[in-house]
Order: sequence, then structure tokens, then C-alpha cells
Amino acid sequence: MAARRVLVVEDDPAIRRGIGDALRFEGYEVLEAGIREEGQRLAERTPVDLVLLDLVLPDGDGLDLLRDVRKSRPTLPVIILTARGQEEDRIRGLKLGADDYVVKPFSVRELLARAGAVLRRSAERPLGASCVVFPGGYFVVERRELSFEDGSRVDLSEREADTLRYLGDNAGRAISREELLERVWHLPARAVQTRTVDMTMARLREKLRDDSSEPQVILTVRGKGYMFRAPGSTP
Repeated sequence: MAARRVLVVEDDPAIRRGIGDALRFEGYEVLEAGIREEGQRLAERTPVDLVLLDLVLPDGDGLDLLRDVRKSRPTLPVIILTARGQEEDRIRGLKLGADDYVVKPFSVRELLARAGAVLRRSAERPLGASCVVFPGGYFVVERRELSFEDGSRVDLSEREADTLRYLGDNAGRAISREELLERVWHLPARAVQTRTVDMTMARLREKLRDDSSEPQVILTVRGKGYMFRAPGSTP
């Protein structure tokens, strides 16, 4: 089995070298970048399995790099490494799609454990959701696009696409708003009002042409949350 490849984007040469040496000792292949421009180029154009990303870079903000990379590689696992410990920075990074957040100073053992856990979660992400079928059409995950039987197409935002994919992966199961916040938004449920989920569902239903008064695709389960209607089932 080929070694997993990790990209370390860190401007401090000593820290970057230390992280790289530890990863190599554990059997990973390592690519290194000390500036945002080089880190973004490697993240977007080379086959890497994980990015370890510092937020403070000499030529830009690491969060801006994360946002840009997410546009071209939405499923690439990213762990933020930073001296910023404020909650608002952690929440912003997670909202942009980071898989984990490690505050400096950190131990090498902790970093390796978190990297391994993120890579395992990434490997376990359902691959069957390349296409999610719903009454009247289907959702193409890779393109974040709804295709309808009449030939029309509708684009979804990244958040809408991630939510629909998660619902489709769990079709027939009632999913709470709190679970969606934690598993799709990657945020503690208490950090965001659950009304945010309801608004996303309303937009999804509109794009799916799912009548909100009598939904047939995304069902509301009273007292629990939402459920994607399993193919062939009755609402």
C-alpha cells in the first residue's frame, strides 16, 4: 500500500522541519511549503491526502488558502495548526471546512494521533454518494448539481451539497439538527443556533422542488429533525 502523502504549510522552518521529520518517521510522504502561494499550488495540483495548515503565513492568511482550496478540492482533509487559540478563529476555520484544529504549542504525539484520526475518517467517508436519487431527478455530488428529468439543472452551495449528501447517505433515518451541525458544519451544536439548519433545509427544498407544505424528499420528523426519503418508501 502506498504511503499517505501529507502537505505541511508552515512558515517557521524549524517547526516545519520537525513536523516533517515526525511524519516521515511514521511512514508518511511529506511535502513542505513555507508560504501561502506555494502551499495552495501543492494542495490544488498534487495528489496529497492531508494538509497541515498554519494560519499565519508571510504572504496571506491560511484561512483564505483553506477557502480557496475548498473550491477545487472540497473533500481534501485539512488540520489547522496555529498559535491562535481564540474560539472565533476555531469556529471560522471549521466553518470553512477544516477537519480539525490544533493550537500551538502541541505535542508531536497529539498531532500524529489527530492526523491519523482525520485520515481514517476521510477513508470512511461514504463513496456511494457519488449520486443521490430523489423523486424527479438526481444529485451529482462531485459537481454539486441537481439534475431533473426535464433536463434542467440547479447548482448547490457547498453547505447545501454537504447537507444533502449527508442526508442521502443516511436515507430513512431521522437526523437531528444537532447531528447535522456537528457532522456537516463540524461545529459544536451549542455554537450555532439550530435555526441555521432550518434555513438550509428550506433552501434545499426549494431547489429540489420539494413542496415545503407537503415535502416528499426531505421530511420533517417532529421532535427529532429531518429525514431524507429512502427510494421506494412512502413519506
